[in-house]
Amino acid sequence: MSGEYILQTVGLTKTFAGFTAVNKVNLNVRRGTIHALIGPNGAGKTTCFNLITKFLPVSDGKILYRGRDITGAAPHTVARLGLVRSFQISAVFPHLSVLENVRVALQRKLGTSYHIWRPESSVEVLNDRALELLSAVGVQSYASLPAVELPYGRKRALEIATTLALDPDMLLLDEPMAGMGAEDIQRTSALIRQVAQDRTVLMVEHNLSVVADLSDHITVLARGEVLAEGSYGEVSANPQVIEAYMGTGHA
Repeated sequence: MSGEYILQTVGLTKTFAGFTAVNKVNLNVRRGTIHALIGPNGAGKTTCFNLITKFLPVSDGKILYRGRDITGAAPHTVARLGLVRSFQISAVFPHLSVLENVRVALQRKLGTSYHIWRPESSVEVLNDRALELLSAVGVQSYASLPAVELPYGRKRALEIATTLALDPDMLLLDEPMAGMGAEDIQRTSALIRQVAQDRTVLMVEHNLSVVADLSDHITVLARGEVLAEGSYGEVSANPQVIEAYMGTGHA
């Protein structure tokens, strides 16, 4: 495997009761890039994410992360190696404060998870780093607010802060712009570009304007297979890609 790639899949395949959802997908994600995985509904994008992050077992093929075969690894093992995922549906603790959400993530990284049974003062040492992360994603002013009360776009920013608390080398974002208005999309795009300065990002995203703006490289899936790869300009001009998007006229 080439050292320039942080993540590779080789013949990645997933079948469900005879139905092949992902079929021999070869994915090569270069270090330090923003790589988008796109395709029409049912193309297998989220299934690929679930396979890479070990939420689904692989039927065939291999997954390599930083040159290490992680095909049979458990999800928590993959996360500890620095491959961290955010989900399509915001996954925060709604009734904890914004600060407490990030602090929980920091506890996991530092091996202090059992502090949940100790006085709150025992985890206050994490507050400065938690506030740094909240500032980095633009939600420091909401630190004391219960997460459930955050506006939707800011809740996604909080989720990114909690993933950054695990200090990932690679961040997998599953539809980070889902349900957002134009202002939140602009803010979140800027945030993704910022966090990608010193790490690799692989994202599934339906908003093709965002894909065009952010992505260094794009892999297009259709019916579980790789249909095209390249820059946005290259894949959007590919006749097979245009056909896969059923006459939308662009990728």
